[in-house]
Amino acid sequence: MKVFYLLKQGLLVLLVLSALIVKAQTGSVSGKVLDETGQPLPGASVVVKGTTRSTSTDVNGNFKLAGLTNGAITLSASFIGYQTLDKAVTVSANATANFQLVPDAQKLNEVVVIGYGTAEKKNLTGSITTVNSKDFQKGTITTPEQLIQGKVAGVNIISGGGAPGGGSTIRIRGGASLNASNDPLIVVDGVPFSGNGIGNAPSPLSLINPNDIETFTVLKDANATAIYGSRASNGVILITTKKGTSGAPQITLSTNNSISTVAKKVDVLTADEVRAFVNTNGNAAQKALLGTANTDWQDAIYQTAFTTDNNLSIAGSFKGVPYRVSGGYLDQEGVVVRSKLKRATGAFSISPKLFQDHLKIELNLKGSLTDSQYPNDGAIGAAIQFDPTQPIYSNNKFGNYFEWITSAGVPNPNAPRNPLALIEQQDNHGNAARSFGNLKLDYSFHFLPELHAVINAGYDYSKGYGRTIVPIYAAQSFSTEGSFSRRLNTEMNKFSEAYLTYAKTLGKSRFDVTAGYGYYDDAVTNYNFATYRGTGVLQTTPVFPFSVDQNKLLSYYGRFNYTFADKYILSGTMRADASSKFAEDNRWGYFPSAGFTWRIIGEDFLKDSKVISDLKLRLTYGETGNKDGIGNYDYLSKYYASTNNGQYQVGNTFYNYYSPAGYDPDLRWESTTTYNAGLDYGFLNGRLYGSIDAYYKKTKDLLSTVTIPVGTNFSNVLTTNVGNMEVRGAEVSLNYVAIKTENTTWDIGVNGAYNKRKVTNLTLNPNSGFKIDAGDITGGTGIHLKYNAVNQLPGSFFVYKQVYNADGKPLEGVYQDLNGDGAVNDADQYFYKSPDPVITLGFNTSFTYKRWTASTVLRANFGNYIYDNISSNFGIRNNVLSTQGILNNSTSDLYNTNFSGASGVQYLSDYYIRNASFLKMDNAGLSYNVGKLSKTGTASMRISANCQNVFVVSKYKGIDPESVSGIDYNLYPRPRTYTLGLNVGF
Repeated sequence: MKVFYLLKQGLLVLLVLSALIVKAQTGSVSGKVLDETGQPLPGASVVVKGTTRSTSTDVNGNFKLAGLTNGAITLSASFIGYQTLDKAVTVSANATANFQLVPDAQKLNEVVVIGYGTAEKKNLTGSITTVNSKDFQKGTITTPEQLIQGKVAGVNIISGGGAPGGGSTIRIRGGASLNASNDPLIVVDGVPFSGNGIGNAPSPLSLINPNDIETFTVLKDANATAIYGSRASNGVILITTKKGTSGAPQITLSTNNSISTVAKKVDVLTADEVRAFVNTNGNAAQKALLGTANTDWQDAIYQTAFTTDNNLSIAGSFKGVPYRVSGGYLDQEGVVVRSKLKRATGAFSISPKLFQDHLKIELNLKGSLTDSQYPNDGAIGAAIQFDPTQPIYSNNKFGNYFEWITSAGVPNPNAPRNPLALIEQQDNHGNAARSFGNLKLDYSFHFLPELHAVINAGYDYSKGYGRTIVPIYAAQSFSTEGSFSRRLNTEMNKFSEAYLTYAKTLGKSRFDVTAGYGYYDDAVTNYNFATYRGTGVLQTTPVFPFSVDQNKLLSYYGRFNYTFADKYILSGTMRADASSKFAEDNRWGYFPSAGFTWRIIGEDFLKDSKVISDLKLRLTYGETGNKDGIGNYDYLSKYYASTNNGQYQVGNTFYNYYSPAGYDPDLRWESTTTYNAGLDYGFLNGRLYGSIDAYYKKTKDLLSTVTIPVGTNFSNVLTTNVGNMEVRGAEVSLNYVAIKTENTTWDIGVNGAYNKRKVTNLTLNPNSGFKIDAGDITGGTGIHLKYNAVNQLPGSFFVYKQVYNADGKPLEGVYQDLNGDGAVNDADQYFYKSPDPVITLGFNTSFTYKRWTASTVLRANFGNYIYDNISSNFGIRNNVLSTQGILNNSTSDLYNTNFSGASGVQYLSDYYIRNASFLKMDNAGLSYNVGKLSKTGTASMRISANCQNVFVVSKYKGIDPESVSGIDYNLYPRPRTYTLGLNVGF
């Protein structure tokens, strides 16, 4: 027994000594990873060479590796686009090691995402631009596309207005279609988005948290996009979200809080100016209508808005499996009263490796919930028009809001409604839920590791529902005694892809081959509900309870890349797509591409150059397709039910009747052929680098819905292939590290693009004067302003040429007789200008001194024009001096024209076509890197301040010269936003 006791005590002592020895023999290494400017590199990888131990840096570039055996080790720090740096370290209780990485010359060895794979940037043949999180726009960013606004040559991102979560229109090289979609294909972590809108959400991308995004890769030419075939005519944007890395958990908490104000209001007459105008020009009855108030109706509907955006993420690895979990909450007020967006988002990803790393698994799941409150958009126009001499409130039965009342005591049907009442007496809520994700399996065969089999399957599901309520007493719904309506729609986009890749290097040759298959199924269901009056009385009933719009796509694709001596690169792709939107004979579309790259820098006469650090020539050709913008089965005759007001009565029963729609049995793919020549360059060891591209695109079989002669089909409207269009353009980008010292760095980036589109053929009608309606205006009845026509820019304005007097004032109703026939009529209209900018520019710069960083982003458009529909509608005498028993307001343009009234011809005067070229400072920011919050802890902090929509310089006097449609009317103003941000990492 005593022997056992001694053994037990001896074992206890041995264990204690062993623990002490182990503790004495283990330690940690902590430090920072910085870029060449001294700024932290979040997400950089730090690896103990020769082991599987690794970690990644937090948002402030800090890292820590604990539990290391004391002694000499080698740490390796790496980050995409930078040269890997090794450093010898002696592990002790609290060892430190700091890294400062330098850029790889023009990031030549950077691995970028391409269609169905990755490639080193130096080996690319297509025109591709990548923007990572370090270079994103800063501030209050609520939708992802805003992150790269002004950052990529040839990519024009135009905000749809300042509404909370409001989306943007994205145009890559101007778009290639007329009435089919001009939107690029967006792919997030391998999940292709359908491009459809999501009901009851401000925009589809508003349901994605920008804070989760790591990189944007923009594929611009057909060689880069053709592998996506029928969805790639307008470019492709590949979005990669943040992932977990090996090592201890990294916790990041960020909060951005902002104040937004209206940057500019429409210039209208003040109350005193209206009184003076009416007293000078009005009759006794009109003068009697003048009020005594001084109401700024735009001020009445606008507010100072507050936004808070908070995000938390945890990234690391658990038992060797990298993971990242994140959550975000956005509460954004709009500058229009009662407009608001609340959004909750969550994301989860894991990326384990099995079978000695032969099987790589990626699981990505993201979800969001939004609650939107929409103001009545009509209030913005009403605030411009409403009489400022009247008060906001009045003691009446219409909710005590002032309204123009007839002698019968009811709201005047010809008067605008009280702008604030339009908002506060309408409850319009929308809720949306979205979930998307994918599972990707990448298996490298044990017997042939160069051969990979990849399976990628996923979904994108959304549901939108909402309702609109207007009370019985509201003047805006007096004739209907209030209203109640609701809406619901869902979308399920499913896909599965399987492909093989093989890459092999043999001597100076390298082969990279990809071949695959894809299946895509997208179904949108719209539910139709009855509407009710505020009294509960049924107003309308739907003919069908719901409708389903479903289309399917079957694809086969392949790619072949060959590189010789790391200097000469050939590439080719082919994709075959079959869409349910076309008849069997036209169902398949074939989209090839080819490219050649010559890395001139690799030649003997340049590779030792001290001045030139990169020089690469790219030549590409490719074809892509487009099927969006047309309905399913437009190649078949479909029957539509009549409305409830158009039913047949048989006895006491009412029946709907059905009529056939027009159809084209030969409906076929719209296709675009693109030629691109590019030059990538770098000088001064990579401190000056960029690219130059020139391109030509030709689209044939343009898809459009047009009017046709009565009797030639079942309808006078037909969706069909109508003609051709061409696009010519050039792009240039330049990046320069102007100053690079230990404490100071100054980076400058400039990009510019020239883009000119032209319709070259409209084969549907040989008449040289044939044109397709492309946009109408507000005011008058059925007034068409924009058209597509041969030899014109798409959407050009079709107007009369205004005549001016000696003082430069427009003469009312006087226009030039352009054809000289002695009369001014429709034959004297001419095509004049277009909303398309001819030149777009972007400028960004960042100046760093020690821990301080100042940055800004500017954009400019030249050659774009806008139609001032606000002035043409409101800037006339008869609008103020109405004959309907009311008074209205006018824009200050009334003083320029003194026009009495707007006729159909006057609306089409080229006087209202205004030069909308502009220079904008989108963003100005200042940040301070506090660093570690304590000597022993790992917590660190960064503070930032930012202003968005800083200023606009433009000849256009409206509230914003930037417009997708080119028609300025009823625009939700883009606010000026001031943001204070705090970012903490643990």
